[in-house]
Amino acid sequence: MEITDATPAEVRVLEAFALGEGVDFRESPDEDPRAGASWGPERTVRAEVLRALLIDGPTRDGEIAGLKLWGARITGQLNLMYGTVEHPVRLRSCYFEETPNLYGAQVRALVLSDSVLPGLTAGTLRVELVLRITCSRITGPVRLAGAQIAGAFFANGAELGTPPAADGTPPPPDTPGPEAAAEAVLQLNHAVVGTDVWAVGLVAHGQLRLNGATVGGQVNLDDAELSAPGGVALHAETLTVGTDLRAMRLRARGTLNLSGARIPRHVNLAYARLSHPGATALRASSCVIGELWLRDAAPIEGTVNLRRSQLDLLHVPPEVWPGQVKLDGLGYHRLAPHLPAAQRLPLLEREAAGYLPQSYEQLAAAYRTVGDEAAARTVQLARLRRHRRTLPPYARMWGHLQDVTVGYGFRPMRAAGWLLVLLLAGSLAFALHHPPALKSGEAPGFNPVFYTLDLLLPIIGFGQEAAFAPEGWYQWFSYLLVATGWVLVTTVAAGITRALSRQ
Repeated sequence: MEITDATPAEVRVLEAFALGEGVDFRESPDEDPRAGASWGPERTVRAEVLRALLIDGPTRDGEIAGLKLWGARITGQLNLMYGTVEHPVRLRSCYFEETPNLYGAQVRALVLSDSVLPGLTAGTLRVELVLRITCSRITGPVRLAGAQIAGAFFANGAELGTPPAADGTPPPPDTPGPEAAAEAVLQLNHAVVGTDVWAVGLVAHGQLRLNGATVGGQVNLDDAELSAPGGVALHAETLTVGTDLRAMRLRARGTLNLSGARIPRHVNLAYARLSHPGATALRASSCVIGELWLRDAAPIEGTVNLRRSQLDLLHVPPEVWPGQVKLDGLGYHRLAPHLPAAQRLPLLEREAAGYLPQSYEQLAAAYRTVGDEAAARTVQLARLRRHRRTLPPYARMWGHLQDVTVGYGFRPMRAAGWLLVLLLAGSLAFALHHPPALKSGEAPGFNPVFYTLDLLLPIIGFGQEAAFAPEGWYQWFSYLLVATGWVLVTTVAAGITRALSRQ
C-alpha cells in the first residue's frame, strides 16, 4: 500500500494502524459528532485512505493491527463491498459524509458507536465478532438484510431515521422516515445473529424489519421508541428467537407484527404503550410463544390479533385489552393474574368474528387447569347464553327456560329450589282440598306431600297419583306440576350429561 498525499491527520492514522493504537481527534469526550460537518482538515480523513488501510494496510511483527478512531470527519464513501477485512474496525464519535458500503463484506468486528451517518449499506455482511451502532445517529436506512453476525448486534440508544419537524411537518419526500413506506430505518430480514440483539432505548422514526431473522439469544427492545404512524413499526414475521423478546416500557406508534414468530420463553411487553387507533396495534397470530406478558401496560389503542397462536401463559390484565380482539384458534394453558370469571368474560364479547365457542372452551379449560371448577362452570354457562342469541326465537325460549330453571345444568341447586317451591305449593293446596279417591274402598290414606311428589317426579311412584283424581282447577294445577316436573328432570339430565362428557 502506498499513499503519497496523506494529510497530517491521515499520517497519524497510518502510523497508529500497524500498532493497533487509537487516534482521538476529539476536543472533549462529550463532543457532539452532529457538528462534524464543520470539522476542519486537522481531523478529516478520506474514506479511500481508510479503505486502503483495511484491505492492505501495514502490519508489524508482534503487534495486532487495527483501525481505531474517535472524532474523525470521514469524507467520501467508505467502500468495502465484497471486501475481506482481517482487522477490527472501530470508528467511534465519527462523522460520515456518505453512506458506507459494506455489502457482502467480511469483517472481524465493526464498531460505529456514537457516530453520525447518512445510512449504512451492509446486506449479507459477515461479522466474526460483534456489530455496534450504539448511540449512533443514522438518518438513512441501515440495511443488514441477510447479514450473519457470529456474536451480538448492539443498537442501544441509537436514533434511526429522520423525525418530523418540531411543528409536525413531515420530512421531505426524499428523506427516509415513517412516511417512506417502501423503506425501513433498520433492515435485518433473514439475518442470523449468533447471540443477542440489544436495542435498549432505541429510537426509530420508521419501520424495523426482522422478517425471517434468527437470533440465537435474546432480542431486547426495553425503553425503545418505535414510530411509524399509520404503518408497521416492527415487522418481525417468522422471527425465531432462542430465548426472550423483551420490550418493557416500549412505546410504539404503528403495528407490532410478530406473526409466525417462535419465541420459547417470554415476550415481555410489561409497561408498554401500543398505539395504532383504527387498525391492528399488536399482531401475534400463528405464533408459538412461551409466555406473553402485558403486565401494567397502558390500555392498547387498536386491535389485538392472536389468532391460531399457542401460548403457555397469557399475562394480560382485563383493562389492557382494547375494544376489539381477534382470538379465533388461540390456545393457552394458564392465565395471569388469576381473576374471577366475571372479569375475563367481557373480553370474549369483543371478538371481531362474533361468537366463537372455542374461546369459551379455552377459557374454561384454563380455569380447570388451576383447579377453579366454579369459574369454569361460570364460563360454560356464559357460552350457552351467548350461543342462545344466535338461535331462532323458539329455541331461545327453550334456552331461557333451561337457564332460569337450572342454569343449563351448571346450576343444579336451582332445580332443587324450584322443586321445593312446587312441593310446598302443592302440599299446601292438596292439604286444604283433598282430591277424591278413584276407589274409596281401596285407596290408601291420602298424604298431600307424597301426592305432590308423585306428580313432580315422573319416574318415582308412591301410589298416591294413581289412587286420587283432583277436580276443577286442582286438576289443572296437577297437570302443571307434572309438566314442570318433566322439564326439571329433563334439564337436570341434560346438565348431568354435559358434566359427564366434560370429564
